[in-house]
Order: sequence, then structure tokens, then C-alpha cells
Amino acid sequence: MQVFTSGIKQRARQLSLTALGVALLPLTTAVQAADVDAGDYVPAPVGTNLGILYYQHAERNALYSDGHKAPVKAGLNSDIGILRMVHYMDIGGFTVDPQFLLPFGKLKAKRDLSDLGSDSGIGDLILAATVWLVNEPEQRRYFGLTPYLYAPTGSYDHKDAINLGENRWKMTLQGGYVQGLTDKLWLELIGDVTFFNKNDEFGPNKQTLKQEKMYQGQAFMRYQLNDKWDLRAGVSRLWGGETKVDGQWQKDKPNTSKYTLGSAYSFDPTTQLIVSYGRDLSVDNGFKENNRLNLRLLKAF
Repeated sequence: MQVFTSGIKQRARQLSLTALGVALLPLTTAVQAADVDAGDYVPAPVGTNLGILYYQHAERNALYSDGHKAPVKAGLNSDIGILRMVHYMDIGGFTVDPQFLLPFGKLKAKRDLSDLGSDSGIGDLILAATVWLVNEPEQRRYFGLTPYLYAPTGSYDHKDAINLGENRWKMTLQGGYVQGLTDKLWLELIGDVTFFNKNDEFGPNKQTLKQEKMYQGQAFMRYQLNDKWDLRAGVSRLWGGETKVDGQWQKDKPNTSKYTLGSAYSFDPTTQLIVSYGRDLSVDNGFKENNRLNLRLLKAF
């Protein structure tokens, strides 16, 4: 997702905001990183196929610059879905899950920013595959590495302030570690770094947008109430990622912290629903989410 905010200079200093990724879970088009759900780094058995549908509704009512709230009644709502297909297979003794994620949905500016407009359609296609280097169910211990490749296939028009697509290639390398602490309690730690190609059609004047590497750390605690139902809580921190437009640094590192609370319920051994709620705790630059609802429906076959 890209949002170009040069139309509000008279109400606040210009902010260049580039949202880097699709912010549903584990990856989505409304946030800035490769988010995951608790449990994503516990592999399914080899031969399993997963069909997953995500939905996220997010509301943002504040815009920040250098850690200060801009003097404007900001608003940006998103309703984003993702279709995800996953296949688990064995390659050389390692479990690997090649997959694709196709985001779609709508972004709409509101309140004083309504002139920025909206966009709807398809986002950038994501290709990924986790390789589990540690897969020890008996010790309740797992570690995997996941490269994500974002292809510039989504809707994009340089004349529009808001776009679902980013008109650039990106790559994220993510690692996830899962450890069972007790029979019911799990600790999950995830870290990633994202690399960006340039967008040479950024904004109405077709400027060149470049971006520094962006980093994210995520941590979850997951408590298994019974075989069907769990409770989970997570925090994450996003840093780095300053942009440069035609050689000028924008001083727009997001430096975002957020939390998520949720629950997963398995209706049967092949069907699971995850519901979670979250919001941003702090933002240095960009929109601050005040409400975020995520739904994930998974079917194994």
C-alpha cells in the first residue's frame, strides 16, 4: 500500500508515507511488515494443503510526524482480504511450505484527508516458502526461515494519492522460533528484514522513491485451553525504513509499536478460525491505528 500526502501542506507538514507490505496475518496490505499469527511457525504434516482466507478492518484517526500528532483530523480506513494457499512437502529431509498470498480490498481516506480519495482492487502478489531447520515435536521446538517476494502486480496509478499496489519489488527474510514452555504454554519469537527496490513512478510528477531496509520484531505467548481452543497475545516493533524521494531523505521512519490480543478455535481437525484485535501503541511517522480487527479462516485438506 502507498499513500501520498502532499495535498495537505496547509494543514500539516508534508508527510511521505509508504506502507510496506500487506497487513493481514501473516502478511497484509494495510500495515508495514510481514506480520504473522501465533502458531504459524509450527508446521503441518508433510502432504497437507491449506486454504486460508483473511479479513482485516483497520481504522486510523491520527497522523504523526517526528513523534508529534499533526494538526489535522486524519482518517484512513482499510478493508483488506488475502487469499492464501499453502502446500507442505519434504525436500532433502526438511519440511518446506511453498505458498502464495493474493491481497485485495479497499483503502479510503476520511475526515480532513478525504480529498486523497480511495482505491480498491488487487494488491501485490506475494510468493513465499518456509524451510524448517529445526522441527522437533517431541521437544516442542521449531525454527524456520521464510523468504517473501512481493511482485508489483497490484493496482497502481502514480496520479493517485492512495494505491493498493506499490509499483516496486520487495523481499523480506523472516525467521521464527517456537518453544513450548509447558504442556499448554508456548513462546514464539519472530524477526525479519525487508529490502526494497525503487519505485520510479512515485507521485504525480513520477519521482523516484527509494527506501532503506526495514526491520520488525514480534513476540507471542499462546496458551492452549484445550485441544480446540487457545488464547494468544503479541507485541511487535517496527523500525528503519526511511524513504528518499529524488535523493531527498524524508525523515519518515515509522518506528511503530503495537499489540494484539486474540483467540483461535478449531471446529474440527481441519477447520480453524482466528479472531484478534489490536492497535498501535506508538508511531513516530505515519498513520496511527486506533482499531484493528483480524479474522482468519483456515481449511486443511
